[in-house]
Amino acid sequence: MTPPNDVVALDAPTTPGAVGAATALLDAYRPGDTRFFASPTRTLLAHGTAAEVPHGERPLAERVAATLDAQLRAGNQAPVVVGSIPFDPAEPAVLTVPEAARWAPALRTDPLVALPTPPPATAGGWQLREVPSGEEYAASVEAAVARMKSGEFDKVVLARTLELSTDGPLDLPAMLQRLARRDPRGYSFAVPTGAGRTLLGASPELLVSRHGNRLTANPLAGSTPRSADLAEDVRRAAALLESAKDLHEHAVVVEAVHKALAPFCGDLDVPERPTLVRTATMWHLSTTVTGELADPATSALELATALHPTPAVCGTPTGHARGVIGELEPFGRGHYTGMVGWSDARGDGEWVVTIRCAEAEETDDGGRLRLFAGAGVVADSSPEAERAETGAKFRTFLDAVGVDR
Repeated sequence: MTPPNDVVALDAPTTPGAVGAATALLDAYRPGDTRFFASPTRTLLAHGTAAEVPHGERPLAERVAATLDAQLRAGNQAPVVVGSIPFDPAEPAVLTVPEAARWAPALRTDPLVALPTPPPATAGGWQLREVPSGEEYAASVEAAVARMKSGEFDKVVLARTLELSTDGPLDLPAMLQRLARRDPRGYSFAVPTGAGRTLLGASPELLVSRHGNRLTANPLAGSTPRSADLAEDVRRAAALLESAKDLHEHAVVVEAVHKALAPFCGDLDVPERPTLVRTATMWHLSTTVTGELADPATSALELATALHPTPAVCGTPTGHARGVIGELEPFGRGHYTGMVGWSDARGDGEWVVTIRCAEAEETDDGGRLRLFAGAGVVADSSPEAERAETGAKFRTFLDAVGVDR
């Protein structure tokens, strides 16, 4: 296939561009066969479907590489795979090579990103339902804590959902606008995951990126809600940096990332202590891991699948934590706590942990959103504190929808 005129080299977006270039891609997003992804380094809007990555027995990274190679042979000079991978690697990923990919600098570099956006129009209002309820979720955390104290396992990440339904159509472009403009230094995305279904959100957590021989991972674990009062907000941030419970939870995740990436690297830098990263609603403990690949043929997606799932979204030991999640969560996670992003034929790419997100679905009688939020549970966790943390994490998407709850 002949490459579209608006496919450009991936190096170009890393340099500052014209005012409005990134927000123009954000403004151009429409649901359906369009995919949007924004990171602190670049903005991507992809249209159409030139090829789909098939589901099968071969490792996902191999199937993606074969799909990209086929596109190169067909004449596409700059093929890129874009989409989402579920929490359960046995479930089919939704990854496509678009017919056209438009790139721009990062949203955070575009002054127009600061312009306010109105809340999405929802003619019929919203009906809300918790699954499980807050009380049931706290009880699950309490049960998990008791099992950890008995020595059964070390950590589990338990999630809950908030289902929003409306009689009118879903205004997904307006939701994405508010998500992306509220935290332009993070990772915002909107990708289709099936007929009439869209995954959209604003994640603070980079699973892994690769550019040339250089890789970066940014695990987050250990969190506390922000406060509207400046003094209280600073106190909470300082307390998080000294919290033994959160520091331990974070260290477990960082060690797992180190262990997973070390076989791929000739040099790997892991800071001894975490720093803080903030979103509009949360403070997180953060560690930026960087390294040089021992084999330049290793792709971003190979690194991502080696990391997934980290203890930040699953628990430890991984297999046991998966079983506990299956027992205690009364819903399937789908693409939540999977990964979303892109990879190209050179092996470069960015893959983000799919959190602070919702699954949107158009129905015959309106539209439905399923919001997700989770918390890392360890032996000294408080059920009420974890319930409050998930409630604060829901705020990212509730604010984007315009729901005051």
